[in-house]
Amino acid sequence: MTSISHEPTTEVRRPTWLEARNMWAALAITTIWLVVMVTSLFGPDFKSFDVSGTNTIIPSGLGISFFALFATIAVAKYGFERRVER
Repeated sequence: MTSISHEPTTEVRRPTWLEARNMWAALAITTIWLVVMVTSLFGPDFKSFDVSGTNTIIPSGLGISFFALFATIAVAKYGFERRVER
């Protein structure tokens, strides 16, 4: 019977660009606000008509930007926090 010597296993590391949290957080925030811009440009407006003939037009980007603000805060808080490596 023969034996085969094995080399010690090497630790497989992920590429460093996958672990770049600042880059991914910035990319996510940029995407959020690009969606708000595209929705504001091409999305329909909220229109309200009254019985007396008056109307109100609210851009759809206004409502979406409200929720994008909270999404930006959440992504920035998690993505840009400093972690201590142990």
